[in-house]
Amino acid sequence: MATCSGCGPGYRSPLDAMKGRREEIVYLPCIYCNTGILKPDYLATVDVDPKSSTYCQVIHRLPMPNLRDELHHSGWNACSSCFGDASKKRNRLILPSLISSRVYVVDVGTNPRAPQMHKMVEPVDLFWKCGLANPHTTHCLGDGQIMISCMGDPAGNGKGGFILLDGETFEVVGNWEHPDEAAPFGYDFWYQPRHNVMISTEWGAPKALADGFNPVHIKEGLYGSSLHVWDWTTHRKLQTIDLGEEGAIPLEVRFLHDPDATEGYVGCALKGSVFRFYKTPKGDWAAEKVISVPSKKVEGWALPEMPGLITDILISLDDHYLYFSNWLHGDIRQYDITDKRSPRLVGQVFLGGSIVSDGPIRVLEDPENQPQPPPRFIQGRRVPGGPQMLQLSLDGLRLYVTTSLYSGWDKQFYPDMTKQGSVMMQIDVDSVRGGLSLNESFLVDFGKEPDGPALAHELRYPGGDCTSDIWL
Repeated sequence: MATCSGCGPGYRSPLDAMKGRREEIVYLPCIYCNTGILKPDYLATVDVDPKSSTYCQVIHRLPMPNLRDELHHSGWNACSSCFGDASKKRNRLILPSLISSRVYVVDVGTNPRAPQMHKMVEPVDLFWKCGLANPHTTHCLGDGQIMISCMGDPAGNGKGGFILLDGETFEVVGNWEHPDEAAPFGYDFWYQPRHNVMISTEWGAPKALADGFNPVHIKEGLYGSSLHVWDWTTHRKLQTIDLGEEGAIPLEVRFLHDPDATEGYVGCALKGSVFRFYKTPKGDWAAEKVISVPSKKVEGWALPEMPGLITDILISLDDHYLYFSNWLHGDIRQYDITDKRSPRLVGQVFLGGSIVSDGPIRVLEDPENQPQPPPRFIQGRRVPGGPQMLQLSLDGLRLYVTTSLYSGWDKQFYPDMTKQGSVMMQIDVDSVRGGLSLNESFLVDFGKEPDGPALAHELRYPGGDCTSDIWL
């Protein structure tokens, strides 16, 4: 999706991307693990063009050749980091499998509306060549290679390393990090070349989180609470920033899109915190908590206090707004981050969650004094689970939302969703004053899939988006 002749994929700048064409289709992985349906996961193509006769429908399904993969996040073979290279094309979607450790390479260039399988990287290549497993986040690099963060070693222990794929053959090249310099845990990462830095985050040991969340594993040290700072040029780990108890389970990390920026945000799931990380005058990196979603005292739940569980965050391409989802409380929040150290809440919408007013859980004490929200229905379909993965339109006016987190945790916290399937919704955004409202005419119901209800996860546009593109 080049914006000028002779240029590579993506856009020259984040502000140029905001002027890009409106999204017409969306790719998202759909998962059958932990649903009781023995079918392969698949990549769904969804029509999101309101002028189309197939609007809000799944128009194509590409099943994987194996069972029990747990497709999760996806990335590109090339993005805006390759904008200056006219030889590059954004024509392959990289689909790592969180549990099986396979990596699928999907051809989305030949026919964007009907993707086809291009190549499969087997787990043994990750195990033997890199000593890594459980691949998670994919980013393309300016040199044409593809980098994927991993969460564990082949035995299921925590290990935060990175594999490199050749951008043409998609063969495993080897590790990005130096021997014995992997982080204790892995999850997400983002790089900022103008400041020669990459920052990675931590979820937990795959063997601990595979079958659901056990609070005992926190005390046993099987979940992370740190950011890791890496030298982008030498691949050396420079610094570990311990976020402490308030920063337990730091998941999605986002630098500001401005490639000159020396700051960003990370959502920390367990205590409902957002930390701002930044470069200090001394040249090292630090972090400070800037948003806190207080836990609610409840009865009828597994624990006496329920965290919001911040599971996804993103930043608008103009670095004006920060969005995140509270998967357990059931709300999406929009913050004005004009003052980067003091985000200001300007929008909020509830979409399901665990504290709906007609459910079995009663809120006894809420520091925010919010009433328990009613259940949300769209076109007669009750929204299952809570809002989870987010993707913002390039112009910042539409926020797409799905409700599945990870099948093992879906089954634990929202068992009805694993039986009924997840949904995809659209939120209308006021990008001038701030504000969120549900688009009642938009619904993609994955409970009605041909092979049975499925769990839909992360969203990608063919032309790139604000969580996959990095500018050099």
